Amino acid sequence: MTRRAPSASLNEEPLICAAQGGDVGAFNRLVLEYQQIAYNVAYRILGNADQAADATQDAFVRAYNALHQFRGGSFKAWMLRIVTNCCYDILRVKQRRPTTPIDDLVEDDEHSRLIEDPAERPDESLERQQLGELIQAGIATLPDDQRTVVVLSDIEGLSYDEIAAVTSVSLGTVKSRLSRARAKLRDYLLERRELLPDRFRLMDSE
Repeated sequence: MTRRAPSASLNEEPLICAAQGGDVGAFNRLVLEYQQIAYNVAYRILGNADQAADATQDAFVRAYNALHQFRGGSFKAWMLRIVTNCCYDILRVKQRRPTTPIDDLVEDDEHSRLIEDPAERPDESLERQQLGELIQAGIATLPDDQRTVVVLSDIEGLSYDEIAAVTSVSLGTVKSRLSRARAKLRDYLLERRELLPDRFRLMDSE
């Protein structure tokens, strides 16, 4: 799976100013820049491709309508905060009406595997796919706040400062949530170590 990272050369400020002035084309440039990371975060939080697509679309609509509220700083963090809020809205509905759609039981090849190495043998690629599926299942067991920080940090590579901006909490809270999330995820994988490929198998801490 390839991941399109935001372009380091993009000059966001004039695009944001133009979009705030009603330039839809400028806003579409921002959408193209951040739609992949927005969808990836939504998918990892929700664990469902269709719901992630809905959350991403809703987030960009909300962002466009709220552009006048953006006062500078990291646009990525501001955008991902809207994405996570859209995900939380969907999760609240799911908690009120718990269901298990058939689509949730079907493997999503685009997200069930980790980033592929072209030099990997087919059996190694399959092992990484199996590991990715197990990790995603473990992430789904985490509380919403812990799930969000581990996705933003360990999958999308955001810094602590960026995560604090996305989640609107202090750095200390980010670090404590991330520590608890990693510990729970490790315990989840240790309890299922027999399902892990040999080269990824975890050992108990002495």
